[in-house]
Amino acid sequence: MIDDTSNGYEAVADAFVAARSGSTTGLAIIRQWAASLPAGGTVIDIGCGSGEPVTVALIDAGLTVSALDASPALVAAFRQRFPDVDVACEPAERSRFFGHSFDGAVAIGLMFLLPEKAQRTLIGNVAEALNPGGRFLFTAPRQVCAWDDVLTGRRSASLGAEEYGRILEAAGLDLIAEHVDEGQNNYFEARKRAARSG
Repeated sequence: MIDDTSNGYEAVADAFVAARSGSTTGLAIIRQWAASLPAGGTVIDIGCGSGEPVTVALIDAGLTVSALDASPALVAAFRQRFPDVDVACEPAERSRFFGHSFDGAVAIGLMFLLPEKAQRTLIGNVAEALNPGGRFLFTAPRQVCAWDDVLTGRRSASLGAEEYGRILEAAGLDLIAEHVDEGQNNYFEARKRAARSG
């Protein structure tokens, strides 16, 4: 059996696209976050899916977007919608994009799909890729919990606010805010600390 690096989303890509198309849940938070980035800044959309609605909001904010998703079907849908955006089909925790630098990174609906080790790796990779003062926005429940993903039936897990705070801190990121959208999804917003002058 071939290992599915899309965490089950390749098999449910059509259902996922249908569920996300036209969705406005969390858009106000995404737009507010995007406005905090430098004008024309660079941002990586991690777990971009088909690009609805997050990538659309980032582009509308005037940001230069790169994107990645591990599902070939979702990346194909993304490319059809955004032919001028650099997108890669690869697992988030080992993406080629982390060799570049960005002003911002978003991971909406992704973090808790990954195993704990991959979640920690991803946060570390994001921290390394962000410019000083760069911002990271991701979703995960505040509480430590595990559940079966509605679309894939696979196990999802949140490490909880305290542990995410510790991981962010160790990676050089300060947790600066939390937000809750109209669907009761929790967002963690972090900022990379400026390099100390020596």
